[in-house]
Amino acid sequence: MHDLVIRNGTVVDGTGAPSFGGDLAIDGRHIAAVGRVEASGRRDLDAGGAIVAPGWVDIHTHYDGQVSWDPVVAPSAEHGVTTVVMGNCGVGFAPVRPDGHDFLIELMEGVEDIPGTALHEGIDWGWESFGEYLDALERAGRTIDVAGQVPHAAVRAYVMGERAHEEPGATEIAEIAGVVADGIRQGAVGFSTSRTILHRSRHGLVPGTTAAPAELIAIAEAMAATGRGIFQFVSDHQGGGDDQAWMAEIAERTGVAITYSLAQSPFAPTAFRDALDEASARAAAGQRITPQVPARPTGMLFGLQSSFHPFMAHPSFRPLRDEPLERRVSALRDPELRDRLTAESPRTRDRSAAYLATAWHQMYRLGDPPDYEPPAGASAQAVADREGRSPQEVVLDWLVEDEGRAFLFSPLGSYVDQDHEAIRAMLEHPATVAGLGDGGAHCSLICDASFPTYLLTHWVRDRVRGPRLALETAVRLQTSATADTYGFSDRGRLRPGTLADVNIIDLDALTLHGPRMIHDLPAGGQRLVQPVDGYVATIKSGQVTFEDGEPTGARPGGVLRSH
Repeated sequence: MHDLVIRNGTVVDGTGAPSFGGDLAIDGRHIAAVGRVEASGRRDLDAGGAIVAPGWVDIHTHYDGQVSWDPVVAPSAEHGVTTVVMGNCGVGFAPVRPDGHDFLIELMEGVEDIPGTALHEGIDWGWESFGEYLDALERAGRTIDVAGQVPHAAVRAYVMGERAHEEPGATEIAEIAGVVADGIRQGAVGFSTSRTILHRSRHGLVPGTTAAPAELIAIAEAMAATGRGIFQFVSDHQGGGDDQAWMAEIAERTGVAITYSLAQSPFAPTAFRDALDEASARAAAGQRITPQVPARPTGMLFGLQSSFHPFMAHPSFRPLRDEPLERRVSALRDPELRDRLTAESPRTRDRSAAYLATAWHQMYRLGDPPDYEPPAGASAQAVADREGRSPQEVVLDWLVEDEGRAFLFSPLGSYVDQDHEAIRAMLEHPATVAGLGDGGAHCSLICDASFPTYLLTHWVRDRVRGPRLALETAVRLQTSATADTYGFSDRGRLRPGTLADVNIIDLDALTLHGPRMIHDLPAGGQRLVQPVDGYVATIKSGQVTFEDGEPTGARPGGVLRSH
C-alpha cells in the first residue's frame, strides 16, 4: 500500500516529454511509481483529467527576510511553488556583523521595495555567518523548501564596513572571495551580485555594482575551489555589452556556471538575440550560461494603493498623499481638481519618475482578469487620441475604478513591439529558463510572483495575439530546467525516487485574478498579491500543503543546502 496515490491525471513529467494519462504513487517523501498504479493508497486523490506536474522551482525570489516570520512563504506557495532560491541581486541578510543589521535592511528596502519597518520587526537576528543564517531558518517549519545565495553587498559590508561602496584592495578582494567560499561550503547554493544602476538605496548604488572584473573573477575562482555553486547577476546590459568580457573569462577560467536575468531592452531591442547566441556558443563549448526570462514584460503597477502613480508628484495631489483611499478617490472625481491635475506636470528631480509619470504611450488599464499583452491601441495615449481627450483624463478615470483599487500596467522591458513575441523567442530558446518573478519583493509596485501560473494561463491556454507554448514546454521551463540550473537533481521531474513535489492543476479552471493590496506584513506593512483559482492540490515532500487553494497547515519544507 502506498501513502498517497494520484489517479487519472494528465501527467506532465517536467522533462518536456509528451504528456500521458496515468497515476502517480507516493511513499514517504518520494515518488514511488508513475504510470499505471494498481496498489491502493492510504489516501487516493482523483485528478479527474487534471494536470499532474512537478512542483514549480522558482530560482529568483527575495524571501530572505519573509522566511523569518512567514511559514507559508506566500504568495509563491499559493501558486504551486515548492522550492525557491533567495539571495538574488546581491542583497540579503548574511553574513552580517552585529552592527550591520540596519544597513542590510536599508539596502533591501531600497532595492527590493520591502518595507523596512516590516523587516525590522519581523527578522529575529541570531546569526553572523551565512551558515548560521541557514541554521536559523532550519529551526522553523514552512510549506516549501528554501535555498539561499551569498549576496555580494552583504559580503562587502561584512569585510569592508562603512567602506563597502568603495573599491576594495587586493587583500580585501581575497577576503571577500574567502567569505563567499565559506558561505557556499556552509550551504549557500550560489553567489549573487547586481550590475544595474536601478538598484540603489539612500546610500547610493548597491555595493559591488561597479566591482572590477578582478573582484568578480576572484570570487568565481574561490567558488570553483569549493566544487559547487552558481554565479547569479542582474545587469543593465542584459548579459551583453560590458558584461560579456568578464562573464566569458569566468566561464573559461573557472568553469563556474552563470545565470542572469534577460529581457528585451527598449534601448537595444535586438540585443537579447546576441545574448541568446552567446549562451548557445558557451553551451557548445561545455560552459553553462543560463539566461532567466520573465514570463511577461517587466513593468510596474501604478495605482492609488501602490507606491507610484502618474500624479504622485503633482502639486495639487501632494496634500492628498496621506489621506485615506476613500478620500483620495472622492477628490479625484472632483472636476476642479481634475482640471488642475491635467494642467500640471510632475514636480520631481528624479528624471526616471518624471518619465514614467508622463509615458502615456506605455500605460495600460490592467483590468480583472488582468491583460499583460495589451495592443498599442489600448494605451492611455491611444485611447485619449480616439476620444478627443487628454491622456491625463483617461488615466484619472482608470485610477478611480473599483473605488481606487484598480491598477495600471506600465511595461518597461520586453514590450518594444507591444506584444510578447520577443518573450516567446527567449522562452523557446534551449538555453533559457523561466525566472525573475521576484517573489517577496517590490511589495507596492510589482506583483510578478504569479509568473508560474501565467505560464499556463496565458502561454499555454489563453494567448490570442501570437503562438502559444506547448504545455510540456511551459512546465519544463519552471521545473527540470530551473532545478537543473542550480543542480537540484532530486526534484523538477516526476520519476520514481525523486522528491514528491507535485501540483495537480485544473487547467480549464485555472484563473489568475487581478492584483490586490493587503496589509499583513509585520508592523502592518502592505504588499501586492495575486489570487489564483484552479490549483486542485499542491504536494511538498509527500504532504498535501494546499488543497483547493487553501493551506492545510502541513510544514514539510526545509532549507536546501549545496552539497
